[in-house]
Amino acid sequence: MPTLRQLEYLVAIADTQHFGRAAIAANVSQPTLSQQLRNLEVRLGVTLVERGTTPIQLTPVGREITDRARQMVVQVDDIRALAQRSISGVAGTIRFGVTPTLGPYLMPAVIAGMNRTYPDLRLLIREGIPDEQLAELRRGALDMVLAPMPIGGTDLHIEPLFREALHLVAASDDALCQKNPLRPEDLAGQPVLSLDPRHHFHRQTRAICAELKADLLDDYEGTSLDSLRQMAGSGLGLAVLPELYLRSEAGGEATIRRLAITGWSATRSLAAVWREGAAFSESYQLIAEATATEARRIMESCQ
Repeated sequence: MPTLRQLEYLVAIADTQHFGRAAIAANVSQPTLSQQLRNLEVRLGVTLVERGTTPIQLTPVGREITDRARQMVVQVDDIRALAQRSISGVAGTIRFGVTPTLGPYLMPAVIAGMNRTYPDLRLLIREGIPDEQLAELRRGALDMVLAPMPIGGTDLHIEPLFREALHLVAASDDALCQKNPLRPEDLAGQPVLSLDPRHHFHRQTRAICAELKADLLDDYEGTSLDSLRQMAGSGLGLAVLPELYLRSEAGGEATIRRLAITGWSATRSLAAVWREGAAFSESYQLIAEATATEARRIMESCQ
């Protein structure tokens, strides 16, 4: 029968598509990894990896076996985590994925509060594209993710946290800021900036543009909410920015103004996500509750 370590090597090869990087990820020498892969193929009687291709590709049966191997590796990690949790309680390091349209403006206060209450708990924060981080969560590279809804999958526990307003903003001297009342039809044809199309936030912005008949600018994609605010403030176009960002010290409303559009509003919903049945589910629930509490505190303090 295959060993767990051999299955871990196979998963590492599938994830990195490179023998050298897979060896580094698995903390083993490349010759050892290559030999163990050959041993695994001999034991199973099938070829798992296509040799001589760059990047490394799995054979069709290799892909199917890797999918099952990944589930086994994740389950074993959860067993180890469950044993550790029974010893240490709320402790350890949690790999936490967050969307860059929220994490930098909310998580510092959450982390500070968790450190005071649970000093042995550590959150390893990684920003990234929500769709990509959910895939990392499923394969065990992340433990928990904070992402915008909707999120699907019966293999995931989805904990809705809060809803925040989205605001259309313009440069402080933009003529739209002086128009009163400002109606939805006044936004028709107006240029709107957004993030890289891989971001869920880009899709939300595109939907808002379609609703208001505004013009989404594909040639001026921001890399962060800060870049959107700066470009909007310079007059390159309008931008959609979330409430928590506008209320944060890192964000703010310098050089821009919110547009008060009569009869129009937009929101987004955020959720904490972890694998269904994960060993640290109780700890994840505590983090989710702390995140929702901090978000509500910020929004209510500004009302």
